[in-house]
Amino acid sequence: MTSSFRIPGSFFLAAVFFLLCISSCHTSSEQEATVPEVITDSLTIKLNSPELKAVNAELMKDPKNPDLYNKRALAYMAIKEFPEAVNDAKRAIRIDSVKPAYYLTLVNVYFVQNNTRLAKELLEITVKKFPENTESLLKLAELYFLVKQYQKGIDYVNKALKVDPNIAKAYYIKGSIYRESGDTTKAISSLETAVEQDNTYGDAFYDLGILYAARKNPLAFDYYASALRLNPASQDILYARAKLLQDLGKMDQAISEYQAIITKYKTCDNCYYNLGAIYLTIKKDNQKALENFTKAIGQNPNYLEAYFARGYTYSKLGDKENAKADYKMCLKLQPNYEGAVEGLNGL
Repeated sequence: MTSSFRIPGSFFLAAVFFLLCISSCHTSSEQEATVPEVITDSLTIKLNSPELKAVNAELMKDPKNPDLYNKRALAYMAIKEFPEAVNDAKRAIRIDSVKPAYYLTLVNVYFVQNNTRLAKELLEITVKKFPENTESLLKLAELYFLVKQYQKGIDYVNKALKVDPNIAKAYYIKGSIYRESGDTTKAISSLETAVEQDNTYGDAFYDLGILYAARKNPLAFDYYASALRLNPASQDILYARAKLLQDLGKMDQAISEYQAIITKYKTCDNCYYNLGAIYLTIKKDNQKALENFTKAIGQNPNYLEAYFARGYTYSKLGDKENAKADYKMCLKLQPNYEGAVEGLNGL
C-alpha cells in the first residue's frame, strides 16, 4: 500500500461490519369460470407428453368425464400449455360445478400465468361457493400475502383454522405473514405450531432457523438440522448454517462449510464473497481475500459488494489501478455508491 492511500475510518468500520453480516377495477361474477366452449377440442393438439397421451386415450372412451378434463388441464399446465389448461379446467367446471378441486386447478393455472387478478376473482367466487374448503381459503390467504395485504391474509388463514385447527400449512402461511410484516415473535410461534402439526414440514424448519439465526441464537442449528434431515441436498440450508457459524465467530468452521458447499455446487457466489470477507477482516490474508472476491464476481458479474470489497483489497495491496477499476464498476452498477466514492477519493 502506497503512502498516499488512506481508508476513511468510519466508513471502513461500517464496510467491515457489512462484509461480515450480509446474507436476501374490475369485478366479476360466477360466470367468469364459465365461458363459451371453444370449437376446437384440444384432443386434436399433438404434443409429446406421455401423461397427455394417456389422458387423451381415456377421454376418447369417456368424453363427458369432468375428472379427466381436470386431469388434462393439470397435464397441460405441467408442459406450460396454459390456454389449453384454462379451457379444460373451465370445461370440467361446466360439466360439474360443485367440485372445488376444478376451481382450484383453474386458479393454479392463473397463478402460474401470473394473472393474479383472475386468480383472486375466481378464489373469491370459490370461497363463497365452498366456505368450508380450506384449500381455497388458504390459497386466497397466500394471494393476499403476495400482494402485501397482510391482515386480509391472516383473516383467511383464521377462517381455514376455524374449519380445521390442525392444518400445518395454515400456521406456516400465518408465520410467513408475521415474518414479512416484522413481527418475528408471532412468526416464530406460528411456525413452531406448524412443525408441531407436521414434523415433516421442511420449509417451516428452515424459516425457524433463519429467524433464530437473525437473533444469533444457536437454537437455529437445531432447526437447520431438522430441515437438512428432510432435504439433505439443500444448498440454501447448508449456506444458512455456514453463515450462522460465521456470524457467531466460528470462522474456521464457517470456512470449512463454505468450501464444502463450493466443492459440491461450484456456483455459490455468496460463499466466495463471505470467504473473502473472512480472509480480509479476520485472517488478514489479502491475497486469499482477493482470490475469493474475484471468484464471487466470476459467478455473478453484477455483484456490487464483491467489486467494492475487491477494490478495497486491491488498495490494501497497493494496486491503485485495479482498485480504481473496481470502484468505478461499483458506480456503474449503482451511481453515487458511497463506498466507491470514498474509495476513489482515498486513492
